[in-house]
Amino acid sequence: MKTLPKILAGVMLAACTASLSAHATINKNHEVAKALAQKAQASSLGFDIVESLTVEVGPRLAGSAQDKVAVDWAMAKLTSLGFDKVYKEPVTVPVWHRGIARASIKSPFPQPMVITALGGSVATPEGGISAPIARFDSLDALNQAPAGSLTGKIAFIDAKTERHRDGAGYGKTAGGRSRGAIAASQKGALAIIIRSIGTDHDRMAHTGMMHYQDGITPIPAAAISNPDADLIHAMLKRNHSVVVSLELGSERRGEATSYNVIAEVRGTTKADEIVLIGAHLDSWDEGTGAIDDGAGVAIVTAAAKHILDLPQKPARTIRVVLYAAEEVGLVGGKTYAKAHEAELAKHYIAAESDFGAGRIYQIDWRVTDSAHQSMLSAMAVSEKLGVLAGNNKASGGPDVSMLPALGVPVASLRQDGSDYFDYHHTPNDTLDKIDPEALTQNVAVYAQFAWMMANSDVALRPLPAKE
Repeated sequence: MKTLPKILAGVMLAACTASLSAHATINKNHEVAKALAQKAQASSLGFDIVESLTVEVGPRLAGSAQDKVAVDWAMAKLTSLGFDKVYKEPVTVPVWHRGIARASIKSPFPQPMVITALGGSVATPEGGISAPIARFDSLDALNQAPAGSLTGKIAFIDAKTERHRDGAGYGKTAGGRSRGAIAASQKGALAIIIRSIGTDHDRMAHTGMMHYQDGITPIPAAAISNPDADLIHAMLKRNHSVVVSLELGSERRGEATSYNVIAEVRGTTKADEIVLIGAHLDSWDEGTGAIDDGAGVAIVTAAAKHILDLPQKPARTIRVVLYAAEEVGLVGGKTYAKAHEAELAKHYIAAESDFGAGRIYQIDWRVTDSAHQSMLSAMAVSEKLGVLAGNNKASGGPDVSMLPALGVPVASLRQDGSDYFDYHHTPNDTLDKIDPEALTQNVAVYAQFAWMMANSDVALRPLPAKE
């Protein structure tokens, strides 16, 4: 019979052996990850993909004719790159047509303005609306206005978006875009305009999705450029009555079928387990959708292609998902989660690139607390690419943000978004805004991430409680 000291010694030896084995595995995978980064940074594949998408397809609003072109483009592109499996899954999407958008200041100092309809907005009555402006600093201020106080007026939310590397300013002001029409209608307003949710000083208006609420009359909703918002503000200092004319030809046209387009690098020993890296294929119709989210499409596709071309295959399957209709309500992401409900337990981890093409500076996680340190060790290989260790509070990106609640671990590969909201949802979202070197850094980091996750031996569930 073994004595307790001998039993403890055996346990310690086994633990040490397991630890050494784990370190050896990480070191081996690190060497492959380093080679992947070198290959990615020497390749133009990522830029070639986003150039192809913006030139050959361009703007691709969900449910539009160009959306169908984008799906066909994605299927052909992924097939030509030689992925082990390429397929598409149907997604029912809302169809909305922008139509005309005109606005001007009628008095006290008549001037034209640059304006765009917000996504999903209804049209103005034929001939448009002319009414005085009622200005508010924020959505909260509008919500506090007395009932009926905006009768016969156009509400104006004049909230400036702060510039932050992580995009935190967007979260503070985007509510005015998404929920402002509801609040304004409740107060009796004829319509609402907002200062564009953007950090630029260009005379370009930023579009984006807005929402209505059952039982509350839908009113027209639009965004004006930041310089035009400044102009109205300056006029209001001179005269409390500024009258604006607004005409929108927006139209809701029911529903259509789009697709999530999917490609896979088939795994070996754990082929039924999935590492998901995604982006969204749709875009708004103002620019060519280069940074939002052509860059993301290029980053995850190129990263997976570099792994596909390795002499050795990953243990887990790497799945690239190009989501439909993210801009109009995360429709593709929600549809994917529902369609793959039965296999979500086999999703090892998910991440999405949807914040332009700025360099990745940090990786955040949402894994069981006991696994967090192991993930930091695994991705220490990306330190040479300028990537720091992050926290354990990630959401994973818009189209995978619903997955943690369903038990799927996620990671957020944080990109420098200091100038992202200069171009976001504007005609200025074009290919020239992408720095090719920054894009290749993204591809390199995503390739390393996907490889390390596909070969990890660390259990990532259950997830920490959401704060």
